[in-house]
Amino acid sequence: MKSFIFLLLAATAFAAKDTVSFIAVGDIMMGMNYPENEQYLPPQDGKLTFAEVQHILRDADITMGNLEAVLLDSGGNPKKCIDLKYCYTFRTPERYVNLLVDAGFDLVSIANNHSGDFGEPGRKRTQEVLKKAGIGFAGHKETAETYVFEKDGIRYGFVAFAPNTGTVHLHDTARAKQLISELKAKSDIVIVSMHIGAEYVTNITRKYETYIGENRGNPYAFVRMAIDAGADVVFGHGPHVPRAFDLYKGKFIAYSLGNFATNANMRITGLSGHAPIVKIKTDSKGNFIEGELFSVIQQGEKGSRRPFLDPTGACIQNIKELTETDFPETGISINKNGKISLKK
Repeated sequence: MKSFIFLLLAATAFAAKDTVSFIAVGDIMMGMNYPENEQYLPPQDGKLTFAEVQHILRDADITMGNLEAVLLDSGGNPKKCIDLKYCYTFRTPERYVNLLVDAGFDLVSIANNHSGDFGEPGRKRTQEVLKKAGIGFAGHKETAETYVFEKDGIRYGFVAFAPNTGTVHLHDTARAKQLISELKAKSDIVIVSMHIGAEYVTNITRKYETYIGENRGNPYAFVRMAIDAGADVVFGHGPHVPRAFDLYKGKFIAYSLGNFATNANMRITGLSGHAPIVKIKTDSKGNFIEGELFSVIQQGEKGSRRPFLDPTGACIQNIKELTETDFPETGISINKNGKISLKK
């Protein structure tokens, strides 16, 4: 009898969880060490970057964001810009990966228009630094397309897409479907990150979007393709402003989580300064159960900006309105306090 009880307890201890919680945030650029004569490194070497929201970030099974910079101390092959008006080259000190670890990040997307700012040396070193720190990543073509890991009896697959050279390309639909379906075959839950959509545009048009002549994809079509192929949770980045939330076949979608930690000379006025944190709960197969939206804004001067909780609830109100306007048919609702629920 005692042996039976021991086996029962052991089986229970190692059983997969019934529910899983995810936290996701937008673009992360913690400080710049390039060019050397125009650095934007935060006070106390960044130790306060996530201090005001760390208690939230650490309160989930999986926490992820979009790493909008290269982790590289020096060197690399800086990109050459044709139009300096739209040129940003982001290189962040390698030690800043510890800020992500301390804040509780499990995953980062490295598929975006800045992951190649310092060429192949930058891509390679970023991967090495993240791997050594124990943070999962995906999004570099051929060298880091997907990432698979297990936690608490749940097996996860992660893939990230962008419309940029050197990334897992979102315009290659056949390859995207293949990667997602392959992950689904060996994972309980597939997480997709997409760097997609025109910058500083808030509404989803359900059409292809462009920015400075570049095809930035059709977010509406892409998420449906991804979920049809096996994606369970989709988090969007790229527009630098928050966008609507949605539900398709029971799977949660955040079309854009905007900026989150922008410690550089980029603009963070108005909606660009909104830094929402979304927390969702799914079942063990990735079906949405409920969620919560935290209203966060970035404050501080260049070089000392960081996210703070916003008691006015501006982020919540903005995303609530966008969701109701762009997707009146969606199966979720957001209340004034940020609670995300299935519509009855």
